[in-house]
Amino acid sequence: MVSLRPPRRGASTLGCLVSTALFLAAVYYGIHIGGIYWRYYQLVDDMRQQAIFARQNTDDVIQTRLTAQADSLLGNAPRFRIQRTNRQVIIDTEYSETVDLPLLKKTFVLRPRAVEPL
Repeated sequence: MVSLRPPRRGASTLGCLVSTALFLAAVYYGIHIGGIYWRYYQLVDDMRQQAIFARQNTDDVIQTRLTAQADSLLGNAPRFRIQRTNRQVIIDTEYSETVDLPLLKKTFVLRPRAVEPL
């Protein structure tokens, strides 16, 4: 009897399922952890923007704007430290975010910083 179906050569259904499961797990973890870094880079960008316009704005105005931005991004705004020297303005802060995923509970401590010349 002639078989119309070609033989399977090394192809495994289990191998396909395992690689698909690993890929989906990487995407799931990547979305949650990547979101933390996405918010971090948005905050750094906002801090740089305020540092660029530090000549025209007072420290209170910068603090108010950054607090509003951080509150919308993070839910709670950290306190920003603004230092002015003769040559540059430095804006920095520190905050933490916690990820609670299956097999992983980790707290990320982030320290965004922006330095621009005056």
